Amino acid sequence: MRLFDTMTREVRELAPRDGKTFRFYCCGPTVYGPAHIGNFRTFVLQDVFRRSLELSGQATFHVRNLTDVDDKTIRDSQASGRTLKEFTDHWRDRFHHDCDQLNLLRPHLEPSAVEHIPHQIAMIAELIEKGHAYASADGSVYYRVASFEGYGRLSRLDQRELKEGASGAVADDEYDKDSVSDFALWKARRDEDGDNWWDSPWGQGRPGWHLECSAMCREYLGDSFDLHSGGVDLVFPHHENEIAQSEACTGHVMADHWFHLTHLLVDGGKMSKSLGNFYTLDQLAKAGFSPAELRYVLISAHYRQPLNFVAKDADGNETFPALLGARQALQRLAKFDAALAARSGDPDIPPYEALLTVKEGGSFQSAFESLQNDLNTPEALGRVFTAIKAVKVDALSPDEAASERMGLHRVLAALGLLLPATAGEETAEAPAEIAALAEARRAAKAAKDWPEADRLRNEISALGWEVKDTKEGYELCPKN
Repeated sequence: MRLFDTMTREVRELAPRDGKTFRFYCCGPTVYGPAHIGNFRTFVLQDVFRRSLELSGQATFHVRNLTDVDDKTIRDSQASGRTLKEFTDHWRDRFHHDCDQLNLLRPHLEPSAVEHIPHQIAMIAELIEKGHAYASADGSVYYRVASFEGYGRLSRLDQRELKEGASGAVADDEYDKDSVSDFALWKARRDEDGDNWWDSPWGQGRPGWHLECSAMCREYLGDSFDLHSGGVDLVFPHHENEIAQSEACTGHVMADHWFHLTHLLVDGGKMSKSLGNFYTLDQLAKAGFSPAELRYVLISAHYRQPLNFVAKDADGNETFPALLGARQALQRLAKFDAALAARSGDPDIPPYEALLTVKEGGSFQSAFESLQNDLNTPEALGRVFTAIKAVKVDALSPDEAASERMGLHRVLAALGLLLPATAGEETAEAPAEIAALAEARRAAKAAKDWPEADRLRNEISALGWEVKDTKEGYELCPKN
C-alpha cells in the first residue's frame, strides 16, 4: 500500500518495521460532547485505511486514545455538576455507539489520558533531566522549544516564526514561561479545576494535552512505530509538539509515516454551531438517513481533498441531497448484490474474517487496487460501478457469480459499506444500468478523472439518456 506522508510530502510505500504487524496510532476524540460528522470523516477514513491494509493481508495493531482530561472536559464536567469520570464516561459511551453505527472496527487498544498520568509525569521528569523542559515558579512545567533543533519540520514552520511574541505556538492557557513559543507539559492547579488535579514532583496539577499522546504512544508502540494519524488541524501545534517531546526523550524518530485527513465543509462553508450546520449522527437519523448513507458520503471524496457535505437544496431547504445520492448508490449496489446472490445460490453475506483470505477480486480487483494507491476512495467507488455495468450476471455460472460476489464484498468490506437489506425501488426514472453509469461518472468527477467522466457522459448519451449536473449532484432524463 502507498500513502501520502505529511513529513516528506511524498506518496510512500508502507511497510511494518518488524516485518510482521503494521502498528499505528490515531488521535482519538476529546470526550466532552457528541462527535459531529466532521470528526467522523477522520475516523471513518482511518477505518478504511486499516481495513484496506488487513484485506490486503497485512496484520495491524491499531491504537486510538481518548482525551478525558483537558481544558474542555474539566470546564464542561464542572458546569454539568458531574465528576470528570462520570462526564467523560458518558460521552465515551456515546462515541462508541456512534462508531458502531458507522461500522467502524474497534481499535485494538483505546487508552485514556487519565489512566496514564504516571507515564506522563515520568516523561516530564526525563525531559527536565535532558534540558528540554523547565519548571516555573507556580509549579507548571514547560517544554523549551528552542532546545529541539528539528521543531517545525512536520508543518514546515520556520524557526524564526517562533520568536518572542509570535502567536502560532502560544499555549491555550496563561502560565509563566520563558518564551511565548514554549508549551505546557504540566499545568499547576487552579481554583477553576476543582477536584481535577494530581500530585507531581512539581506540585499539584494536571498534564498538558500534547503530552498525553506522546506518553501513550511510547507505552504501547515503543520509541518508534509505523504511522501516526489525525486530522490536518492537528499537524500544528499538536503533532509538532508530540514529535518534539517524544524524540527529545528517546533520541529516535517517533513515527515513520504521518497520515493526515482534510476537513469537512457543509454547503461550502465551515461547520459550526453558530451557523446552524453542525450535524451529529442522531440529527441525521431523525431526518431519516442511515449511518451507511452517511459513511458513503464521508468516503466519496479523497482524504487529502476537502469534502463538501451538501445539506441544502438550491432553495436553501434542508433536504440533504448528498445523503439522498448515497441512498440511491447503496440501493444500486444492493440490487446488483442480490442478483449475484440469486445466481450463485448463496444469499449469505461473507463475514469480514472470511474476506481476509480472498487474494483477488475478479472484476472488482481494480477498485480494491485504488485503495492501495493513496487510499483513493472516490476512484474505488467509480470502478465498482464501472464493474457493475460490465458484469453480465445472467451469463455467469453459479461458481463465477459466487467468485464475483466475493470480490465485490472484499471492496465493500474495505470501504466499510453495509448494504440495505433490500435494493428497493430505483429512486431515479432511469434504468439501473444508466443509473450505475451516472454514479460512476459522479465518482470519476470526485476523483478529478475528467477523461473518464467525459467518456461515461458520452456512453450515457449513446444509450438515449442525458446527465445534467446540478448543485446537489446530477439529474438523469431521457433524450428528446
